[in-house]
Amino acid sequence: MLLKRKIIRTRFKLPITEAQTIDALTASFQAEVEYRHQTYKESDAVKESIKQAAKWLTEQDKFGLLMCGVPGNGKTTLMRAIQNLINFFNLKDDYGNSIGVSLRDVKDITRLNKDDYNGFVKFRNTPMLAIDDLGLEPTEILDYGNVLNPIIDLLSYRYNEQLFTIITTNLTGKQIREKYGDRIADRFNEMMRVIIFQEQSYRGKTK
Repeated sequence: MLLKRKIIRTRFKLPITEAQTIDALTASFQAEVEYRHQTYKESDAVKESIKQAAKWLTEQDKFGLLMCGVPGNGKTTLMRAIQNLINFFNLKDDYGNSIGVSLRDVKDITRLNKDDYNGFVKFRNTPMLAIDDLGLEPTEILDYGNVLNPIIDLLSYRYNEQLFTIITTNLTGKQIREKYGDRIADRFNEMMRVIIFQEQSYRGKTK
C-alpha cells in the first residue's frame, strides 16, 4: 500500500536516438558558436562532451547534468545548445502545456530569492531548469537580518522532487563540497551525470 501511494516521476528522454541526438546537438552547438561570431572547430574534447550529453539526454538514469571545467571552455555553449535542441521539439506536459528549458544565471536566482520570495518558491518548480555559473553567488545572503541559502534551498528542493536540472560550474567536486556542504555534494552524486570539460579557455585564444 505504501509503495502504491508514491508516484514514480517519469524522467526526461529525448524522442530520438543517441546518434541522432549527437548530430542535432553538434549542429546546435555550432550555431551557438557562430552566433557569437566565432569559428566552430570540432576538437576531440568538444566531440566527447557532446557525446556524453547526448547519452544523458537519451537515457533515463539521472535527472541532472553537471558540466565542470575552467571558465570559457564551452560549458555554457553546450548548455544553450541543449536548451535549443529540447525547445525545438515543443514538448507538452500531461495537461497539454508547452514545456521547455529555462536558463538562468545563478546570481539572478539569488536576487529573485531576496526580492520576490513567492516568485522564487514558484520558480523552484520549473519543470526543466538550466543554472549557469554555479559557485559565483554568495553561499549566504542577508535579508532583514535573516540568513538565506537560496541556491542550497533550490538544489535540495529539485533533488527531492527529481526535477530536470542542468548546471555549469567552474568548481571542482572538492570545491562544491567545501562551498555547499556534504549534503548537497552527496545528492549531486545521486542526481547528476557529470561531464568534465578538458579544453582550456577559448577566450584566451586571441590574436
